[in-house]
Amino acid sequence: MPKAKSKIQITNRRASFDYEFLETYTAGICLVGTEIKSIRAGKASLQDAWCYFSGGELYIHGLNIAQYHWGTWGQHEPLRDRKLLLTRRELRHLAMEDKKKGLTIIAVKLFVAENGYAKLVIALAKGKREYDKRQTIKEKDTRRELDRMGL
Repeated sequence: MPKAKSKIQITNRRASFDYEFLETYTAGICLVGTEIKSIRAGKASLQDAWCYFSGGELYIHGLNIAQYHWGTWGQHEPLRDRKLLLTRRELRHLAMEDKKKGLTIIAVKLFVAENGYAKLVIALAKGKREYDKRQTIKEKDTRRELDRMGL
């Protein structure tokens, strides 16, 4: 019997406004203790989360997973750096791209997959300038107006 599709999706809505996504990847996360229970309860925040390389491995910094409310033993540290699981080929490609000026790796979405594991969608991104942000707002407004008119 297949497992039910999970409805837990924690997104970084500010990221699409501040950055232009060039490539996206889905990575696993090394979690400890009660972190998965907190994620399933929806108690995580991707605000200000970004990735960095250390020793050839990719880590996420700034991912806040709140302590599990019902747990008393084995609580985790909410803001610790967590290792991301990607293939060696993807890590090599991201490491080369990350060294380029103006590019960064940010967290976009955190979700629980059908198999029960927590997954993180990360993006290789380039920061938007102020006029790019205004252009994005203008495009959003025109799309909204067209939807209202029924086109």
